[in-house]
Amino acid sequence: MKIGSIDLGERPVFLAPMEDVTDIAFRLMCKQFGADMVYTEFVSSDALIRNVSKTHQKLTVSDEERPVAIQIYGREVEPMVEAAKICETAGPNIIDINFGCPVKKVAGKGAGSGMLRNIPMMLEITREVVKAVNLPVTVKTRLGWDHDSKVIVELAEQLQDCGIAALTIHGRTRSQMYTGEADWELIGQVKNNPRMQIPIIGNGDVTSPEICKERFDTYGVDAVMIGRGSIGRPWIFREVKHFMETGSKLPAESFEWYLDVLKRQVMQSIERLDERRGILHIRRHLAATPLFKGIADFKSTRIAMLRAETIDELFGILNNIPEQFDIGAEKIDLHQI
Repeated sequence: MKIGSIDLGERPVFLAPMEDVTDIAFRLMCKQFGADMVYTEFVSSDALIRNVSKTHQKLTVSDEERPVAIQIYGREVEPMVEAAKICETAGPNIIDINFGCPVKKVAGKGAGSGMLRNIPMMLEITREVVKAVNLPVTVKTRLGWDHDSKVIVELAEQLQDCGIAALTIHGRTRSQMYTGEADWELIGQVKNNPRMQIPIIGNGDVTSPEICKERFDTYGVDAVMIGRGSIGRPWIFREVKHFMETGSKLPAESFEWYLDVLKRQVMQSIERLDERRGILHIRRHLAATPLFKGIADFKSTRIAMLRAETIDELFGILNNIPEQFDIGAEKIDLHQI
């Protein structure tokens, strides 16, 4: 599969762009575990052209994470064009346009998936961004605004006609947010549309190697994107790649192995930010990880872990878990939890 001239191999697996999740440290970790391409957190076009420092920091990419895409969002043509040009100077491999974010503060203002209620503006923005930069431009969007307006099959053709190099589809409408099940049938319809010539990337509810392979086999997508399934579990890419290549599950690791990965995430977060903000940032990974699920009477420890404010306090709790809950050195299969 290729996006522009970027060769991503057969059946590549991507890390989805997620706000407050896919910072450079997490992207690098997912890359090391086998992600074929990674995406930045989404970047506000308005904030970028206003030179907001926190937004500009999101543009930092490294050679170790390539290929990497910077994702931008906005609701007006000129700011989006200007933002795309600024992003291009940061040196990513791809510019991705976010027409899929469902959160109220984005979609409610007409950006992200809010653009699904203004298709002409969506298409104009896409056309102008494609013309403005020399990098491949891709789009990520949803099936439609709500159940009664699932426009993705026709919309995909229109976006392709704007010159995009690939299209990612999250298999939900905006009104669904992240509830219910992702509808991959419509993603498959887009992929099997003979008019579509660009790669189609499927996204939604991919939480295991088996599901990832089934999505490729059943719907014929060119790539699969993993989002929430990677939070607190960057090793999922290692598991997926092994299963895709061999047809068998990767042998389980010890509890300490997985715990060391999470501790590494904590340290990287602190190094990137500072102790207080780094710990706050990493809490969603600690809350989401499957590592602690199934441990009996873990609730009070979980609460203490998520309230810890210093590295000494947090690591004291984490390091004590194996002994406190009598977890030995045997391998553990997180898929069975």
